[in-house]
Amino acid sequence: MEQFTLNLVPDRKVWTVSQLTARIRDLLEAEFDDVWIAGEISNTHASQAGHIYFTLKDEKSQIRCACFRDKLRGIKFRPEDGLNVTVRGSISIYEARGEYQVYVTQIEPIGLGALQLAFEQLKARLEAEGLFDDERKKPLPLLPRRIGLVTSPTGAAVRDVLRILKRRFPNVYVLLYPVRVQGEEAAGEIAAALKYFGREQAADVLLLVRGGGSLEDLWAFNEEQVARAIAACPIPVITGIGHETDFTIADFVADVRASTPSNAAEIVVRARDDFLRDIQNLSHSLAQHMRLVLLSRRARLHELEAHRGFRRLDHLLRQHRQRADELASRLGDSLRRRLEHSRRRVDVAHARLRAFDFRPRIAALELRLAQRRQDVGIRIERLLRARSERIERLRTQLEERSPLRVLERGYAVAYDANGDVVRSTDQVEVGDAVSIQLARGVLGTEVKKKSS
Repeated sequence: MEQFTLNLVPDRKVWTVSQLTARIRDLLEAEFDDVWIAGEISNTHASQAGHIYFTLKDEKSQIRCACFRDKLRGIKFRPEDGLNVTVRGSISIYEARGEYQVYVTQIEPIGLGALQLAFEQLKARLEAEGLFDDERKKPLPLLPRRIGLVTSPTGAAVRDVLRILKRRFPNVYVLLYPVRVQGEEAAGEIAAALKYFGREQAADVLLLVRGGGSLEDLWAFNEEQVARAIAACPIPVITGIGHETDFTIADFVADVRASTPSNAAEIVVRARDDFLRDIQNLSHSLAQHMRLVLLSRRARLHELEAHRGFRRLDHLLRQHRQRADELASRLGDSLRRRLEHSRRRVDVAHARLRAFDFRPRIAALELRLAQRRQDVGIRIERLLRARSERIERLRTQLEERSPLRVLERGYAVAYDANGDVVRSTDQVEVGDAVSIQLARGVLGTEVKKKSS
């Protein structure tokens, strides 16, 4: 009869920690490869490599999150403790500690939009640093000779600014630095333009302008690098960005904020008629003041004339009165001459502004440069000729003094076995080998006898 053995102990599958962790990781990644999670950020800290780690929590639970540097580039605002956000990412396990966490690819704030939150964060940080303080604002020049314009060369803003500047002061000099005013590379180009003007001192005042648009369109002017470039620029900066209701970080940092690009052009330079009107007002005020002074002096003179102590001095008073009239006449003439002189100076200055032409000076400098080039060429030619003649004289002297010339006349030079020149019979002995250098060729000989 056959016997059967019944095994009541089931086979056990034993997992290593690494195997179990890897299995759970695969299950989590397969099930939660793209999830959205809402919660409050806490315990935020950044690594030296630029990655950010934080905890996302609600009233009952929490989960660790990691957002790497390449994903942070697409997030405009800074994740901070206390922010209510919605994160997007995949769930996996950090196998070194056996902890599950969210690998974040996208973060959206709850309430404010991402751009608006980034705007408020940067504004608060720069304001705390003092970049918006009125004490650091630079005054604008009364009449700038050179105006730097930083904007897109194809937009409507540049046409409006140039049209207004030409109308208000036709001879003003404008230097346009073309940049992009929208897109990812716009902020870098704008900051580079501001640094160029500050480094080269190429203008007396700068206009940073752009037409209207959405918050996304104007975002380049909310970038931190643009704000810091404006703050560091030694030249006064006027911003005219968007419409009157649009405010950017650049507006807060700038020395003057204009409501529109057209308004920025009106602020940067006053109309020529305004200058002439001010001159006329000053002339009128000066003349009125001088008339009041003369009336005061004449009244004082009448008071003195009526005094009892001067009644017997009629003759002297008449002389002083006549002298006062002469001085008044001379003063009036002097005042008219000064006014005429001031008017001529204004006309000359205006003519110079209209004739702001460097072509005659450039032509004179080119002529001077050509003369200098011709003088240098002549000097170099003389120097080369002198050097050539000197080399020829030295070559002739060398040929005349060459030992080969002596050998050509039948002389010879004897060398001992060591290669030294034999100048005396004391240097060799009978039987020594001697080489004799002729004009053409060398003879090998042996000393047979010596004689002093």
